[in-house]
Amino acid sequence: MRIVFFGSPESAIPSLRKILEEGHEVKLIITQPDKPSGRGKKITASPVKRFAIEKGIPVYQPRRIRKDPAALKTLSEIDPDLNVVVAYGQIIPASIIYLPRHNSINLHFSLLPKYRGASPVQWAILNGETTTGLTIFELNEHMDEGDILTQRKTGIHPYEKAFELEERLAHEGADLLVKTIHQIDTLTPLKQDHAQATYAPLIKKEDGQIDWTSEAISVDRKVKAFSPWPSAFTYFRGKRMKILNGRVEPTEPVSSIKPGEIRASRKEGLSVACGDDNIYVIDRLQPENRKAMSAHSFSLGANVKPGEFFI
Repeated sequence: MRIVFFGSPESAIPSLRKILEEGHEVKLIITQPDKPSGRGKKITASPVKRFAIEKGIPVYQPRRIRKDPAALKTLSEIDPDLNVVVAYGQIIPASIIYLPRHNSINLHFSLLPKYRGASPVQWAILNGETTTGLTIFELNEHMDEGDILTQRKTGIHPYEKAFELEERLAHEGADLLVKTIHQIDTLTPLKQDHAQATYAPLIKKEDGQIDWTSEAISVDRKVKAFSPWPSAFTYFRGKRMKILNGRVEPTEPVSSIKPGEIRASRKEGLSVACGDDNIYVIDRLQPENRKAMSAHSFSLGANVKPGEFFI
């Protein structure tokens, strides 16, 4: 089958690789433009573009595909059988969606109609979901609202972070995708129940700030959901600090403790009081402008004392 593939991040690569392994002909890859990245703001290609170059597949990078007539012209000349979209990052116009013989399909990392939007993995963890899944649906002009072709359910492991869950879904999704493509002529699309829809808006850096007045389990979910980007963070002695790993440690309620108060500094980590009187133990962190380290090493070097506060 002649395919045009739309994708940008690392999580799209397993699907692209699997499509190639199955013998499909990927005629073109459409991905996001190169962007500044890292502290030095070096112009960097998307992971999908780097993979495409390695495989010798042509790449097209429109800044705004909805306002790029050359994109439609390029695809028309290719005359693909199918467009496949995996985490592309732009809204695709109807003229391109419906151009191929089989139109366009999208792999989404949730069980639609739950968690429509840009950050389904992060929001599933933030909301304490124990299950999630994968959906392959027919793309239309509305965000994640197209008819469902196939779905697969999977559990979320208790200590699984967002990047770990996303990586697992990316590989499971690649398998589901190629099976769906193989069966595309025989599948009966199922309309979504829009009344059951929930949304997963784009995660922003500022969303990562920890509110110590919340429950300890909410702090734990935020740390897992924001790993590795943008990282959950707090402030200590006026400086920003990323919280990279930790766990909830239930305790007997103690009315004298205040949210954010460091109750103990131990080899296991820093014990911090939360709004529900439970303790969140930080075992790995990254102080501002420094490398990641164990919380115990930081506490020794900074001479952290019980009674100090994270804010």
